[in-house]
Amino acid sequence: MHRVVVLALAGVYPFELSIPVRIFGTAEGPGGEPLYEVLTCSLDGGPVRTSADFSVTVEHTADVLATADTVVIPPFTCGHDEDREWLPKPLADAFALLRPGRTRIVSICTASYVLASAGLLDGRPATTHWNEAADFQRMFPEVKVDPGVLFVDDGDVLTAAGVAAGVDLCLHLVRRDHGSEVANRVARLCVVPPWREGGQAQFIERPVPEPSAATTSATRAWALGRLQRPLTLGELAGHARMSVRTFSRRFRDEVGMTPGQWLTQQRVEHARRLLETTDWPVDRVAGEAGFGTAASMRQHMAVAIGVSPMAYRQTFRAQETVPVDSAQETVAVSR
Repeated sequence: MHRVVVLALAGVYPFELSIPVRIFGTAEGPGGEPLYEVLTCSLDGGPVRTSADFSVTVEHTADVLATADTVVIPPFTCGHDEDREWLPKPLADAFALLRPGRTRIVSICTASYVLASAGLLDGRPATTHWNEAADFQRMFPEVKVDPGVLFVDDGDVLTAAGVAAGVDLCLHLVRRDHGSEVANRVARLCVVPPWREGGQAQFIERPVPEPSAATTSATRAWALGRLQRPLTLGELAGHARMSVRTFSRRFRDEVGMTPGQWLTQQRVEHARRLLETTDWPVDRVAGEAGFGTAASMRQHMAVAIGVSPMAYRQTFRAQETVPVDSAQETVAVSR
């Protein structure tokens, strides 16, 4: 069983600390068997002070890092001045326990400072919280920082922007390991979006609508059930009982993209799931996903994820036999 070890450092944020066990711990195989074992450790095995008014007790010392297939480091309260020692000796000693080439390392939010201090991000793409990105780049100029994305997957080292983006990255890993069906089931059980692409913008101004204001959520749910057929902007606005102009403005405020961009994203996601879970010919997948033709689907998938439908299907079916260190897929480095 794939072992995920979460390293809780002093001042850890409780919400982010809970993400790995909630996401990975919910993932199950077809027979209901758990797909991951999630363990939490501290450097010395003792209680860990959190950023809140309580501490947490863990069951393991940092020695368990030597057995990890994936290590997740949640963020913790700290100052971001350049004189701060981000990799004190106890933490450096803990990092020395990791198995090169066999351990995936994940940071959430500003835990990226730890990975960068350990030299794990040198010359690699990475992200961190948008509010810290400029400071991070000044401190670690050798890191290829993208401050605008939710997460970056660079194979065996992955970084998430912060808070909810940590959920997105953990779901992405479940999907990478076990496919869309498992990841979508985890998302449904956790009541979170099943897929927010890594390249989605971190920070989008989304004003909270007035209590009396209509939203586009019901129309989005309606459209998801009709992806196989053409959907015009006029149809979407009509379903929402809005003018096209009002619908377009409100949709962008709520979702951060145009209705057309969102529909394409959902169709690509649906096509990926069908390619993973069925033996249907590419033409049929294209029709079911609403692309009309295989050529159109190939074009949209190439733009969205950089591979053809057949290459995507072959990669997914072979992924269980590919070791972590050779799966050098970079997701959402730039848009």
